[in-house]
Amino acid sequence: MSFDGAVALVLASATGGVGQHVASLTRGLVAGGATVTVCGPAATDERFRFAEAGARFEAVEIPPNPRLTDARAVGDLRRAMGPVDVVHAHGLRAGFVAALGRPRPPLVVTWHNAVIATGLRGTASRLAARAVARAAKVTLGASEDLVETATDLGARDARLCPVAAPVLPPPRRTRAAVRAEFGVTGEQPLILSVGRLHPQKRYDVLIDAAARWRDLTPPPVVVIAGSGPAYMPLAARISELRAPVTLLGHRDDVSDLLAAADLAVVTSDWEARQLFAQEALRAGTPLVATAVGGVPGLVGDAARLVPPGDVDAVDTAVREMLADPRLRAEYAGRGPAQADTWPDEAGTIQAIQAVYAEVVAAETAHPS
Repeated sequence: MSFDGAVALVLASATGGVGQHVASLTRGLVAGGATVTVCGPAATDERFRFAEAGARFEAVEIPPNPRLTDARAVGDLRRAMGPVDVVHAHGLRAGFVAALGRPRPPLVVTWHNAVIATGLRGTASRLAARAVARAAKVTLGASEDLVETATDLGARDARLCPVAAPVLPPPRRTRAAVRAEFGVTGEQPLILSVGRLHPQKRYDVLIDAAARWRDLTPPPVVVIAGSGPAYMPLAARISELRAPVTLLGHRDDVSDLLAAADLAVVTSDWEARQLFAQEALRAGTPLVATAVGGVPGLVGDAARLVPPGDVDAVDTAVREMLADPRLRAEYAGRGPAQADTWPDEAGTIQAIQAVYAEVVAAETAHPS
């Protein structure tokens, strides 16, 4: 089902999966005849270039954490959206600002992440999540646990809507060329992780495990692609432990990195449909990942799963995978087969278009 109305897509600061999803959704909606306005931070637009996908972009500074400037963001969002038929916020921060704005059009919110913060920030985040759940006409959860959480917090209509990872382009460089960039020689393994440098990703666990791999022959090279607020603490930890880990910063050549890697690793405390895990399995790169959130259902038996926050488990799993080429080959073959069972971008966009049509029809029949 297509949707040819006017949509405002709202997002907060994003450097990874949420931004990619909104860009993908923008392209699909525009192709289906919709008029799309994307509202979010200017830096996010610089990364994902929503106008190039066919949208009108309006800068609304919604930071990743609550601030006193949220009131300004609410006013800016009201002015930026213009006349639209649906407001679709992505993530709890964007959803909270959109809910405070009390838009006349129906509000749809996609939950991409769980609240895992503790202390005062965690309490505030859970209160905000409750407000978002109750404000939305429809809540879309990227994983089953998010749907359950939203329902428990009072969501009127919460549904599963898996977010498909955009298909990566083919590698542009040879495996040998990429490995040479990082000084990988001979049979030396290359281990890759990709994601935002944020405490949720628990790259400290990967770094601690990597420090132990110096005793392997040959020792692996570990690279982490991504940017974010945890860069300095992670760099300090790498230096302190003399871990064989390099922080690459943001990269646009994930296809190349995956083709060159012997093993992919995800160490997050929580994920819904982890973007890099999807990319690794599609590429046939063996994967070690934490059994959290929606990851077990996403990867099935196509990845080696370990408990979160467990350095010993990551260490053991990686050592076993590196020591057994047949085991790596087995997981490499399972990955693409598992990926074939996932919804693709087109399916995700069609499901969201159907939600838009439904809420607009309901609003027309029973104006709020």
